[in-house]
Amino acid sequence: MTLDAAVLRFAGSVVLAGVALSLYVHPWWIGLSAFAGLNLIQASFTGFCPVAMLFRRLGVRPGAVFR
Repeated sequence: MTLDAAVLRFAGSVVLAGVALSLYVHPWWIGLSAFAGLNLIQASFTGFCPVAMLFRRLGVRPGAVFR
C-alpha cells in the first residue's frame, strides 16, 4: 500500500465514522467529517498533510502525491 492510498483510506474512515457518530451518538459529531473534508481540501492546495507525515514515519512507502 502506498502513502496516497493510506491517506485516502484513513480520510474515508474518519468521514464515515463522523457520519455514524452523528447519527447514533450526537449530531455535533458531523464536525469530524467536516474537519476531514477541510483537511483534504487544504492538502490538495498545499501538499501538507499531518496524517501523511505520520504514515511516512511509520514506514509506509511513498506514492505519487505525498513524498
